Amino acid sequence: MGKERLAELIKERSLKIADQPVFKLSSGKLSRFYVDLKQITFDPEGSYLVGKLMYELISEFNPDGVGGLTLGADPIAYAVSFVSYMDGRPIKPFVVRKEPKGHGMGRRIEGLLKEGERVAVVEDVVTTAGSSLRAVKACKEAGLEVIGVFTIVDREEGGRENVEAEGLSLYSLFRLSELLP
Repeated sequence: MGKERLAELIKERSLKIADQPVFKLSSGKLSRFYVDLKQITFDPEGSYLVGKLMYELISEFNPDGVGGLTLGADPIAYAVSFVSYMDGRPIKPFVVRKEPKGHGMGRRIEGLLKEGERVAVVEDVVTTAGSSLRAVKACKEAGLEVIGVFTIVDREEGGRENVEAEGLSLYSLFRLSELLP
């Protein structure tokens, strides 16, 4: 079980392949490949595997928090938080809103973090890393120290380079090329 099982689930449920570029990505680009990881992160077994494997990837950096831009990052953050608690090394989940809340405290980040705490920014799939870098920017503006960007699948389409250009590293469980037939 573990990483091999997660790869199996992704290939079975999440990876769509077409002969022509028909899938529109959040970057606006068309691609032959689409990876819908909500088919994994919203499933009990998938959620457990993602939480366990991402926790293993993140925990060596000893972050205080884990989260990213809603919605892709949310189930990952919650799964990692749960697994970390069960391991006796709790990591607090947080959510970065796409826009600051229009009422109440007007927060962009929801969670129990304090200024100066160290956070891991997570994402389900990284293509150009646009969503991840918006989350990184929001975290830095909130006074948090970002230790890196962590993803389940790196599509290998410039995201790593864009993250590195911001002085951070991108860590992934899988590269898309590893999942293709």
